[in-house]
Amino acid sequence: MKFNKSRTDRGFTLMETVIAIGVLALLLTAFLAVFGPATTGLRRAISVQEADRLAAALERELVTVRPSGGGSATYPTGFDKAYEWIKAAPDKGNEILLYQYRGDPSQLRSDGTMEPYTNAGGVAGKDFIVQPAVRQRSDDELLEDLKALDGRIFAVKLTQLVFSGGQLTRGTEGEITDPTPDDGDPAGTGSGSDSYPEAVIAFAAEFYIIPNSAPEYVGPNGKFNVANLTKPVFTRNLAVRR
Repeated sequence: MKFNKSRTDRGFTLMETVIAIGVLALLLTAFLAVFGPATTGLRRAISVQEADRLAAALERELVTVRPSGGGSATYPTGFDKAYEWIKAAPDKGNEILLYQYRGDPSQLRSDGTMEPYTNAGGVAGKDFIVQPAVRQRSDDELLEDLKALDGRIFAVKLTQLVFSGGQLTRGTEGEITDPTPDDGDPAGTGSGSDSYPEAVIAFAAEFYIIPNSAPEYVGPNGKFNVANLTKPVFTRNLAVRR
């Protein structure tokens, strides 16, 4: 007696398997083409929101005069501080870094900021407070803050805005000049901010994500170079007033 095998007992042929893999690859390619840019845009939007919160901290810190401490310089007025920070921002060691860290509300430094909270665990709002910080790279307290870092580190490039052809345009990075040289206002006397003739310094702030938050990379002697950052994740025009 002969028994005929049913066609349902037959497996997939090599050709059928190859065709199925090809169709799957085509579908995956189409999926990535449609949703890949959306995913990248979402990551970028999250970064923009984070930098937007830090922009307010930057504007506030530029005009905050702090007591001497942590290696940071003291200034007679907030305007003097903003003038010097904007002018010196491109210089090695004076790069401006923005970040958030867990601060201990029961431990204050001589400059008025919180000591970093480095204990494991803890309750937010009670044992520690996540707060923004804005420091020059040469500040001694930077490396201490990084021990309790919360999130990313941003570098910011500051460039004065000046009038040219009736419009505000970017001046030269590292320089602060009379933004309206043809208005007839006499230049101030002395040096530094005293020589600046206007009551307001307008400037563009470009925020960049630092790709590595390791202290040995970001610290004063690290390999990080702000000049190598070319694609800002966020830009805001700001101003400081006397």
